[in-house]
Amino acid sequence: MLHRSLRCLRAAGALTLVSGSLFASGAPVVAAAGIAIQPMLIARFASAAQVPSNQDCVLQFSAPCYQPAQLQTAYDEQPLFNRGITGKGQTIVIVDSLGSPTIRSDLRAFDSAFGLPAPPSFQVISPAGRVPRYDGKKDTDLSWAAETTLDVDWAHAMAPGANILLVETPVPETSGLKGFPQIVEAENYVIDHHLGQVISQSFGTAEATFPSAASIEGLRSAYVNAEQNGVTVLAATGDDGATDQSNDAGTLLFTHRAVLWPATDPLVTAVGGTQLALDINGQRTAPDAVWNDGSNVELLNTFEGSPDPTGIATGGGESAVFGRPSYQDGVASVVGDHRGIPDISMSAACSGLVLTYNSFGGEQAGWYASCGTSEATPLFAGIVALAAQVAGHSLGLINPALYRLYAEHASGLVDITQGNNTVSFSQHGTMYTVKGYGAGRGYDLASGVGTVNADLFVPELARAAGG
Repeated sequence: MLHRSLRCLRAAGALTLVSGSLFASGAPVVAAAGIAIQPMLIARFASAAQVPSNQDCVLQFSAPCYQPAQLQTAYDEQPLFNRGITGKGQTIVIVDSLGSPTIRSDLRAFDSAFGLPAPPSFQVISPAGRVPRYDGKKDTDLSWAAETTLDVDWAHAMAPGANILLVETPVPETSGLKGFPQIVEAENYVIDHHLGQVISQSFGTAEATFPSAASIEGLRSAYVNAEQNGVTVLAATGDDGATDQSNDAGTLLFTHRAVLWPATDPLVTAVGGTQLALDINGQRTAPDAVWNDGSNVELLNTFEGSPDPTGIATGGGESAVFGRPSYQDGVASVVGDHRGIPDISMSAACSGLVLTYNSFGGEQAGWYASCGTSEATPLFAGIVALAAQVAGHSLGLINPALYRLYAEHASGLVDITQGNNTVSFSQHGTMYTVKGYGAGRGYDLASGVGTVNADLFVPELARAAGG
């Protein structure tokens, strides 16, 4: 079964770090039919019983499926693990609507298959109210269960010594602002009770679907709370390239540039997507590039049933709501007066899939191949947990540190100079192209400050965000 590429959203209060006005001048948010919070995940069934190999996935999907050891090697984590830096003593908070009824057993299956230790602690809480009984006949329940599994598995894979706290919320977004208050409430609960050091959010919604900038401002209290309490908050930049979904059903795209909130929030670290090319040992066979599978004909035939171009690429661009924060003053020539995203990028490409084990019902139990910035965000949450362990404390808002490291040409930041997030797609019988942003030397609106070599970056981030 092919899950739709979806979206989702989060919340918070008053901004303290933006230079000048909170909102970008001259760029009003356009009212739309509604606001849909949906997970940013693309997944397809791979195997009922055994873990598919890279070769199996190439034959089935025309793309390899990467396993935890390959990504750990690709991001050079082993030297950290050898020194006992595994995220020990840290808690990664995963926030998802509805969650998954089988997440505990599915994580055990994932860990067993790949030789990973169980998290020291894995807790599931629902501070905003009891989650409804899972219904596998509903696409919404299926999508969120798959999203939850991807988030938990791959945050754990990157920081196997960290605790995992899954925070489920009871109301999925369908239209208007329904569902957002529960997400805000849940995140504020986590922050107020000091339950974790980093919050991973693999969801978002286009700024242009909000009725006004003020309506976003009314949802920001958790981010302000996190900044004041030293909690790092991450969000995915989306999977539709330089545009995003324009309707609640996720079946239409804006025919102009659009970016997602909460990724655009200046109190959030925006995580974009890259394409990795790895051998079976996790060694690179080519430099990382901006993730863009929108014209990958063979892959599109597999995932979409058609070779026609579609918007499957990393999100990135300029906010129409938030002005440039002071930490981006050094890249003002790129972002102008606007908040620019992404800040950093990690693996997300459908042409380099990752695996999860799903048994929550409504679809065949077994191994699934997944991709999207829903993958990139928990991957980077794991990296942040490693850095917090090195620092001996939570890092809080890391964006100022990221841009200081970029200005210092820190060796742990790896520049991405290839690719773009331009997308083409057919809609109502017309082919549209939304011109995006290209990668180049230095910061850009397709990859941010680049990606990471964890062995070098983790101690650098711990130092730069040490306070």
